[in-house]
Amino acid sequence: MQEKTTLLYVDDEPLNLMLFKINFKNKFNVLTAESGSDGLKVLTENDQVLVVISDMKMPGMSGIEFIKLAKKDFPNISYFILTGFDINEEIADALNERLIHKYFRKPFNMKEIEESIMEFL
Repeated sequence: MQEKTTLLYVDDEPLNLMLFKINFKNKFNVLTAESGSDGLKVLTENDQVLVVISDMKMPGMSGIEFIKLAKKDFPNISYFILTGFDINEEIADALNERLIHKYFRKPFNMKEIEESIMEFL
């Protein structure tokens, strides 16, 4: 059996982290972080991460700000944004600049996220 892909999910809401982990634990090795700075720490400590999904609105550092920093040190990871809001200029720019591959709407659609991740692996 092949090893599960390691995925990092960053969200400042513990409930969202828990739900994400429960929903995806059978498909992926899910790591979580409660902030952008925690996310950067997880990436530094774990070289197995292939996919990062980040919440957009977080205190201290937005999802896009986190991804910009992460991508400098970890350019080979596929990045995605998860947001409770419609696409905004910041997300549109991130898509155009190929900073992120795609953005997902909350509440998240497991099938959509899983298919998108598989596409990029």
